Amino acid sequence: MELFFLLLLIVLMATALGSGFPVAFSLPGAAIITIGIASLAGVLFSTGTDAFFTHGGPGQWLSAGVTNFRGIYWEAERDTLIAIPLFVFMGIMLQRSKIAEDLLVTMARLFGPVPGGLGISVVFVGALLAATTGIVGATVVAMGLISLPAMLRNNYSVPLATGTIAASGTLGQIIPPSIVLIILADQLASAVDQAGSIRQTLYKQATGEFSMPSDFSVVSTSAGEMFLGAFLPGLLLVGLYMLFILGFALINPKSAPAVHSDEALDRRFAAKVFITLVPPLALIFLVLGSIIAGVATVNQAGAIGAIGAMVMAGYRLREGKRGAYSPAIIAILALVAIAMVVSFFGAVNIKRIETSQDILGLVIAVIAVSLLLIALFWSGWRTLKLEDTLRGVMVETAKTSSLVFIILLGAAMLTSSFRAFGGEELVKDFLLSLPGGFWAQFLIVMLVIFVLGFFLDFIEIAVVVVPIVAPILLADPQANVTAVWLGVMIGLNIQTSFLTPPFGFALFYLRGVAPAVVKTIDMYKGVVAFIGLQILALFIVGFYPQLVNYLPNRSSLLSDTAPPPMNPRLQYCMETLTYDAYLEKGDSILAAIQTMEGQDLSYLPKGMQKDLKEGLKAAREAMPKMTEIAEAEAAVGEAAVSYRPVHRNVRALERDAHRLEERIEEQKVIVSRAGETGIYTAEQGERAQARIEKLTAQVEDLMSQVPGDWTDVNKTFNAIQKTENTARMQYRRTVDNAFKPVMELQAVLAGAPLLAEKRPQLVDLIAALPDLEPAVAVDAIEAVRSSIGEIEESSDIRKGLSNARKIMRGKSPNAAEAIVEVQASIDELDADLIWRQKGAAELLPELRLYQAAVGDTIGLRQLPHLPRGVSLDVAACLSGHRDVSLNF
Repeated sequence: MELFFLLLLIVLMATALGSGFPVAFSLPGAAIITIGIASLAGVLFSTGTDAFFTHGGPGQWLSAGVTNFRGIYWEAERDTLIAIPLFVFMGIMLQRSKIAEDLLVTMARLFGPVPGGLGISVVFVGALLAATTGIVGATVVAMGLISLPAMLRNNYSVPLATGTIAASGTLGQIIPPSIVLIILADQLASAVDQAGSIRQTLYKQATGEFSMPSDFSVVSTSAGEMFLGAFLPGLLLVGLYMLFILGFALINPKSAPAVHSDEALDRRFAAKVFITLVPPLALIFLVLGSIIAGVATVNQAGAIGAIGAMVMAGYRLREGKRGAYSPAIIAILALVAIAMVVSFFGAVNIKRIETSQDILGLVIAVIAVSLLLIALFWSGWRTLKLEDTLRGVMVETAKTSSLVFIILLGAAMLTSSFRAFGGEELVKDFLLSLPGGFWAQFLIVMLVIFVLGFFLDFIEIAVVVVPIVAPILLADPQANVTAVWLGVMIGLNIQTSFLTPPFGFALFYLRGVAPAVVKTIDMYKGVVAFIGLQILALFIVGFYPQLVNYLPNRSSLLSDTAPPPMNPRLQYCMETLTYDAYLEKGDSILAAIQTMEGQDLSYLPKGMQKDLKEGLKAAREAMPKMTEIAEAEAAVGEAAVSYRPVHRNVRALERDAHRLEERIEEQKVIVSRAGETGIYTAEQGERAQARIEKLTAQVEDLMSQVPGDWTDVNKTFNAIQKTENTARMQYRRTVDNAFKPVMELQAVLAGAPLLAEKRPQLVDLIAALPDLEPAVAVDAIEAVRSSIGEIEESSDIRKGLSNARKIMRGKSPNAAEAIVEVQASIDELDADLIWRQKGAAELLPELRLYQAAVGDTIGLRQLPHLPRGVSLDVAACLSGHRDVSLNF
């Protein structure tokens, strides 16, 4: 019966959508009606409202009460989604103020003399509008009204002209900032959590261990990372479009002729290009650059974009009139002043004003911020009064954002009902039963999304399909794909939904503004080539995941909040790169170790001498340990050739058997609760018992297919794999022991000048103690003690101060005794300064040279953060897919 209601749910949803019923009400309506029918059927024909639900039911949902209710509505409250109305506002404001129109006209004149230049200009402007508006309807309509007549007037092929405009208008779905990417990031965030739980379960089933190494975990994503990940694929798509149009024009010049304008390409035209092109590019730089640089979150960047669009609209609406650019100029000057304050004065904080320079920085910052606010309010007043632009933009923004959020809530209800009827389990069983592993599952999912794009909008696909299939794909350790890559691939696929007939929305938008001479069949012909280009881009990004993963990894590893080199996720790539570095400059590393071993350490404390010598000894062992890793890794790779097919087959059998065992446990519950006193009838109990017997036979049949020598084969391979893991752990311990004493000794010797500055404080303390009250003396001693405590290896010096503080805290404080203890600290300080200052002069430069020679190899894990060059290499290494399935 659960299957029947699942089919009913799908039929109701498809019927409602096909009949033109609003999507925002089709999704929750189908869920509510199906749940109501299933509950009523349970009351009339079975044991209650929950009888025909595989997971939970209305009775359990109602008992969850407020918690469950909040769980549904939290979908629309997540921080990520706040960016949607901000970017929508930005896009509509730029469209309403005719900045998009200016771009199209100017770029058409600029590219016109090139073969296919009009088409290339449409793609170029489409990309710019995508990065500033992201509104497909507005972009297609604007380009259709302005460019299509011009292209037809210049004898462009009708299919090429319409296809170019429709395809360019859809670039806003993949080029950031994009609403699609924000929604996908939101959906994938919860999918990652589910995938992590699934992968943890797989690891436990395969190894019997409860704790999975963190470098095998599923990496989450955010809207900012999705923007970075989609940037290069978006540019790839723009490049493919332009190359196609240029090639088409060269092969068939009559269908895409060059257009020569009567307007001279003089200074006046150059100024017009500058004024038209630079502000949108600057806005793109501010929005995306602030995200990439880590200066702003996606929500903050959305606010920057919305404000920037309003300032641009402020001067465009008064174009040609006196003072049109005044607010924009004031805003630019204010931003330059703020940038200068940040550069020269740092972070201005009114609570930390100490010097006249701080006051100057604060005054300049206040003036700059005041000017910026004046410019913003001035621009806002203009957009409000001129053509009632601001009101129209706000109304459209509210409508669009409300529609998106209502669809999100409805989709959450539909997805919950789909899961309640066991739909997710059916999809999971189907995908996992496919031969070919992850890539077969992925191709099927992408094909389904592509087909759904013929009938559904991108939002429905993103919020209905993604939550169901994403956890399954992300959990698979075979490809071990990142959530960013999966999201961008789905985003590229969803983009085709705007072009594929019969319900391609870009086609509808263009049809609404195209002249009667343009036939619908010509539009369909025109988009075929561009759909093919999108599919080609999909394959390119699929084969080269670095196009997606590199920028997010690079941004993460170069940011102020970059993970430390000790992070487990970085180790595999760090060790791979370190091995190459050893091969390249092993001789120079050994020479640096030998030079360091020849240094005179006799004046250092014995403990430091011992630690440094042991560290240098460990440094000599680092390269042989890395060689052991390489040999063990090669052994694993060689053994994996024959082991992998057997492992994949057995794990598939075990997963199938485990799913059947879960069903057996569910049926056992029914049997235990059947009878006169139970919630199930005796007849239901008998049916459940019959299912248990049938399922048990299926489990036995599956397990009988496991090769008889599997245990020995698995044990042998695990031993080989364990050798590699042991070699890696030994290497990490070795390099940590090798470089840690170097870092500690550098810190100690570098603190010699600072320690010398503490001696006068101790002398002054001795002079002041006789005249101080005990409580005040304790505070004075503690202040000096804490100050000295900031210096490395100063515990012996602080010992006398600790004793002095203890004396002054006692029942009978004695300043003379305290002075003796402080003098002991001075004596200890003087003794320490002898070897510290000698070491700072003689040994510290050598230690720094040694670190420069081995810091990016032996000392890499001990550094506070990865060096820039290493970060870039690690980012590139992490950007590929790494199969970790043999660990499961």
